[in-house]
Amino acid sequence: MLISALAGAIVAAMALPFVGTAAFATRQATMTFDSLPQELKTEQLPQRTYIESANGTKIATLYSENRIVVPLSQISPLIQKAAVATEDARFYEHHGVDMKGSARALLANSQAGDVQQGSSTITMQYVRNQLITNAKTKEQIEDARVRTIGRKLQEMRYALAIEKKMTKEQILEGYLNVSYFGAGAYGVEAAARRYFDVSASQVTLPQAATLAGLVQQPVGYDPTAHPKTGQLRRDVVLDRMALQGYITAGEAASAKAIPIQKTLRPKELENGCAQSKYPFYCDFIINQIKNDSRYGATIQDRENLIKRGGLTIKSSLDLKAQASAQQAVDRRVPPKDPSKKAAAIAMVEPGTGNVVAMAQNRRWGTTGTGVTTYNYAVDAADGGTIGMQAGSVFKAFTLAAAFEKGISPREYINSPQRKTFAPGDWGCGESFNQPKYTVNNSTGAGTFNMWSGAAMSINTFFVELERQAGLCRTVDVAERMGVKLGNGKPLLRYPSFTLGSMEVSPLSVAGAYATFANHGIYCKPHAVASISDLDGKTLYSDSGNCRRAVSREVADATTAILTGVIDGSGSRTGRDMSLGRDAAGKTGTTDSNAAVWFAGYTPDLAAAVWSGDPRGGFKHPMDNVTIGGRYYDEVHGSSIPGPIWRDAMDGALSDRAPSFDLEAKYNLKQARRGGYNGGDGGGDNYGGGYNRYYGR
Repeated sequence: MLISALAGAIVAAMALPFVGTAAFATRQATMTFDSLPQELKTEQLPQRTYIESANGTKIATLYSENRIVVPLSQISPLIQKAAVATEDARFYEHHGVDMKGSARALLANSQAGDVQQGSSTITMQYVRNQLITNAKTKEQIEDARVRTIGRKLQEMRYALAIEKKMTKEQILEGYLNVSYFGAGAYGVEAAARRYFDVSASQVTLPQAATLAGLVQQPVGYDPTAHPKTGQLRRDVVLDRMALQGYITAGEAASAKAIPIQKTLRPKELENGCAQSKYPFYCDFIINQIKNDSRYGATIQDRENLIKRGGLTIKSSLDLKAQASAQQAVDRRVPPKDPSKKAAAIAMVEPGTGNVVAMAQNRRWGTTGTGVTTYNYAVDAADGGTIGMQAGSVFKAFTLAAAFEKGISPREYINSPQRKTFAPGDWGCGESFNQPKYTVNNSTGAGTFNMWSGAAMSINTFFVELERQAGLCRTVDVAERMGVKLGNGKPLLRYPSFTLGSMEVSPLSVAGAYATFANHGIYCKPHAVASISDLDGKTLYSDSGNCRRAVSREVADATTAILTGVIDGSGSRTGRDMSLGRDAAGKTGTTDSNAAVWFAGYTPDLAAAVWSGDPRGGFKHPMDNVTIGGRYYDEVHGSSIPGPIWRDAMDGALSDRAPSFDLEAKYNLKQARRGGYNGGDGGGDNYGGGYNRYYGR
């Protein structure tokens, strides 16, 4: 009760230093003080979050407050003594509230007629900073910082309670870790690294004094911005240390003789994806966390997870694959190419969904040539665009739908140069009636089966195959494999679907092609492998979120056809994309050459490449253009995207022997002997009775 009365009297008198009102204010303040809560809720201090590659290499540092919490044993005794001498000389004597210090402040304020001098102990400053740290909204932060009688009383109340629960060493440790030291450095460890490029355990006497002096005015005393005032403040701290007996007068004089600039080794710390070597991949990680309810019930919860920090985010980034992908893209479409064309690639590991690489020829930036903050490899929600028309890479879904329907790959379809398809429901039901649709070929005409039709990418063949398999079944296959529009909306049902009229991202296509490589099991592409806290405890892990999309037989039969695009006999659009190992793939070129693609896979890796013009593909088509010093009258999927895919895959897999050839892995020999037994995926069993057909 005595403490309450004294605290109330001092605070009231500091605010109302006039004889006529002091007694009443004291009684009111004392009553208020006794009714205040005592329990201060302390939360984990915001700290740095690190993003690592798959092999543990640090690729980005993120923080809202640059802080590294360290125990007192890792903070130099010089810093501890400097802080006590400067901020609270009686720290080891009082119980949270220094009555003598408050009395001195009372006298100064009474003489001035308002609050001119504070009376906060280190314990009270620790309380105030904790309240600011705990604040979640702008209003709560302002309330924690405001200097009012009520706030001062609450700080005192908390300080007295904390001193009963924590030792002086624990309080000092908390104070030195929570305080702001200017230049974006929170906590003494981050401050020591920021100003001197050393840890807090290694500072010299003048450096320790500099740090201790910053807490009062972190901006005004910042030695990197204001060296003169910073040195004057440092010297005041040294004098106080000598006065308190922590150092001798000679030691203080020697330290003061050293110009503050000679003690500085300022080091800027990377913060955020923009400063990462892999900014687009980093940004993809952040957006994946923000968009996934596994990391918090609301977007605010997920943002707070990142903001509070102290995390290690292990990604699936394969640095070898990433380097290979970046080199392949830049070699074919240089970042500042006068054509202004762009290219992007996404690489996904079958069976896990790990996004092992993504690259584009643009660099991260907001001004200048060849820069952007859009990630062309991903959907809009993940920091990308609304997508690009995919062209003939969508024909793979038509093949899969046809196999589900039980259509023979040896069935020949007359495929003229130009064909008009009559109106009809296209296998979507009577209520779904499409108008007539006219299609032209650009690669040949005649009679084709799945092998030759895919190898030469015959449009009229695939539109007829889509009609026979069913348009809605074809779209459904793609959706089961995770494909959606780049804007996040479902795919549309139009006869032009098989020709790739839908606007999608390379990552969406790569994830679908990885499904074929994985025998029909779709694993959602993801960049976050795990998230762990400061203690190394795993908070979240991602095993791929896998599910069956199509039957193994359907996936493997589709693979059998797509291997012929690359390594089959005769004329084929992907003949220059051979990897020297078994691979499957498909070229893609949209109408008017607005966008060109190549997507393909091996048992170990799938990738999709897009190239086009970010200013608008139809307005700036891929024809009559010089790219990378080479003139193209028309750019096709095999011209630029295919070689990018081949070079990126070659580099990514260069130290990895083929684990299986496709004949063994996909059991194609059995399939070619007639072992296809029908589909069992996607909720339907479409392919029954097909085993008598399959074979080349």
